[in-house]
Amino acid sequence: MNKKTVKDIDIKGKRVLMRVDFNVPMADGKVTDDKRIKAAMPTIQYVLDQGASLILMSHLGRPKGGSDPEFSLRAASETLASLLDRPVQMASDCVGPEVEKLAKAMKPGDVLMLENTRFHAGEEKNDLNLAKQMAALGEVYVNDAFGSAHRAHSSTEGVTRYLPAVSGFLMEQELEYLGRAIANPEHPYIAILGGAKISDKILVVETLLSKCDQLIVGGGMANTFLTAKGLNMQDSLVELDSIETAKSLIAKFNDKLILPVDAVIADKFDAEANSQIVDVDKIPAGWRMLDVGPKTIEAYKTVLGTARLVVWNGPVGVFEMPKFAEGTFAIARLLAESKATTVIGGGDSASAVKKAGVAKQMTHVSTGGGASLEFLEGKVLPGVAALLDK
Repeated sequence: MNKKTVKDIDIKGKRVLMRVDFNVPMADGKVTDDKRIKAAMPTIQYVLDQGASLILMSHLGRPKGGSDPEFSLRAASETLASLLDRPVQMASDCVGPEVEKLAKAMKPGDVLMLENTRFHAGEEKNDLNLAKQMAALGEVYVNDAFGSAHRAHSSTEGVTRYLPAVSGFLMEQELEYLGRAIANPEHPYIAILGGAKISDKILVVETLLSKCDQLIVGGGMANTFLTAKGLNMQDSLVELDSIETAKSLIAKFNDKLILPVDAVIADKFDAEANSQIVDVDKIPAGWRMLDVGPKTIEAYKTVLGTARLVVWNGPVGVFEMPKFAEGTFAIARLLAESKATTVIGGGDSASAVKKAGVAKQMTHVSTGGGASLEFLEGKVLPGVAALLDK
């Protein structure tokens, strides 16, 4: 994805309008995890070092139309101010005469945080009138919000029609590492897909199978594949509507698919459930598979040991419950020790490597769950397509 970055344009003395992803977890009016704010810091710091003034915009949560203090970005602006060790002015809106006045009065080095873009219904409709008002605040536009790049919204796509638009460093990094998995993978290339449903990830499964050397399938998805192979998964989560799809994928790519051979099973879906380890063809009635077993983990070890590129999206068990987390954490540890390029596709996989304490050992942990999934499907992300080509 050869897109211009903020380094490819002159921003000295200019007002830079930058879309960030400050959609952060909050409790009692405070930011509880500042990872996404920290992820934008290299671009923010660069813009300020270049002698520009910086106007930041983001969404937060899903407000039900109109301004709502619960979804204000004020707490995020306070966290940013402490990280930057300089004042961050908070606007009362993201457009309008008052905000324009604040923007026009900015001097080099000033930082202004706009209020939640989703306080305007037009944001998610990609209302071009709203986008034009946003664009009026700055002179150049930088998108560093990969987590929102799969949405054509006023602040991600619309605004690029009125200002020269380039990527920030976080966006650049996401495109580089996820791009490798699609455009130019190193081999052996092993993909790992987990999560509950095939139907959510069917395009990813097909795209990855056409590019990778082997695909490890875990989580609820594996149950559907095993059912398609004729096994009785008893009370395990199986997507009946996707069995035919799984059968056709097995017929076409059987040599590439690595499915569980044993399982940690439970007598109910509960953290305190009775559990035991059995082969996948010996699950007793009334029991369900909630994690992969030790023989499966050994098989993963063998395959991952040869890899030069690994892309992981989705846990292989119910890792939120300690009894059923070992498969997912074992993968995290194997990747931490691997010499391969390791790309973690956001969402639950990002939580898993963090929970396992090995996030820093990964080559790249994506900040966008939905965006990384669509990118791995080979889809064009509107927020990326809209940026200037190099």
